[in-house]
Formats: sequence, C-alpha cells, structure tokens
Amino acid sequence: MLRVGLTGGLGSGKSTVGSLLRELGAEVIEADEMGRALMEPGHAVYAEIVRAFGPEVVGADGRLDRARIAALAFGGGRLQELNAIVHPAVVEQQRRWMNEVFARNPAAVAVVVSALIFEVERDALARGESDSILSDWRRRIDRVVVVTAPDELKIRRYVDRLGVSDSQRAAAEADAWSRLSHQIPDALKAARADYVLENNRDKPALRAQVEELWGRLTAESNNLLQSGSLQ
Repeated sequence: MLRVGLTGGLGSGKSTVGSLLRELGAEVIEADEMGRALMEPGHAVYAEIVRAFGPEVVGADGRLDRARIAALAFGGGRLQELNAIVHPAVVEQQRRWMNEVFARNPAAVAVVVSALIFEVERDALARGESDSILSDWRRRIDRVVVVTAPDELKIRRYVDRLGVSDSQRAAAEADAWSRLSHQIPDALKAARADYVLENNRDKPALRAQVEELWGRLTAESNNLLQSGSLQ
C-alpha cells in the first residue's frame, strides 16, 4: 500500500484534488474531519482542550465553541498549545485508518488530506520532540503531494466558500490571512514534496494533472507491493 499525504494551504484546492483521487479509486480521508470528530464530547481531545482552555470554550449545547477556540489560538497566541493536543491524536487516528485500508487492500493508494503535514513536523520539532513520529513525516507517509495556488486566489476561494455577506467579507479575509500566515509557504512545501499540482486555472486543468498523478501513484503502489520498495 502506498501512503500519500495530500497537502496545501487553505483555499488551495486540496479537498477538490482528494475528491478527484477518490473518483479514480484512491482511499481518501480528511484530517480536518478526524480532528472535528475527536473534538466532540466524550473524546480525550475534547476533555484536554476544556482543561487547557477553560470551560468558556464549551457552548450551551456542551460541544466546543470552535469560533472561540480559533480566536484564542490564532488571536491569543495559543495555536501551538492547541496543536499539541490535537495533532498527536489525529496522526494516531490516521495510522489506524491506514492499517484498516491495508488489511482490506494491500495494493491500495491511501490518501490523507491535511493542510498541516509539514506544520505538524515543524511544531513537533519546536516542542523538542525530535524522536517522535510527528517530527518526521517520512515515518508515516511515503509520498507527499502539494497543491499550490497564489495566496490572493487562496483567500478569495476560502472566503467565497464561507458564503459571508459583503459586510462580513473584510473580517473573513483578515481571519483567512491570519490563518495562512501560520502555514508554511508553498515554495518551501513544494521544495520538499514528491509531486506538485498547480491549481491556478480551472477544474479541467486540475483534473488533467490529477489523472497524470494517479497513474504515477498506482504504479508506485504496485511496485511497492511487488518489490517491497519504492526505489
């Protein structure tokens, strides 16, 4: 099985690429969905966030107030603290999912869509976790695909997706720029990636790149299954 990490900044189109790969036959899961599930009541991540950030982050329905947490993380300088709680649990969940995929289909191409593959590594190293699985993505991912786009286009796509009113657009754009500033620039990600997709045109142009990528990924998966090596 080939383990693939699909990453890119907010608004880059990585979820669209993930959907296209799923249509072509890949096993695909979204790290954001994993994180949201782990932050629901009853999970250890939920309890640890409440302990660290206080009961004020719990809404009237007992679930976490994600807007309040985001304000504390991005505006209050506590993003590293939040990530230290969420990232290890999400990565462990990814490992379990990949094991399940492998048990079903040893020749599968298993794709994890995550905005923060390189950022998880960066943050783990910043915390002094030089020997942890978080500090070396190559220990859990065979190939990384980066989806790139100009920052201004990313911001526009992200805010358009939110569907905010004209009066709310400026605030949404400022929030998007703040989030993007905490992510590693595309150029640095692309320099370390195995494959790079440029999503600065229309969907047919992106689809053509994804179809070419799929051919390469399936060939690598087959080679890994037959020889036990990607070399």
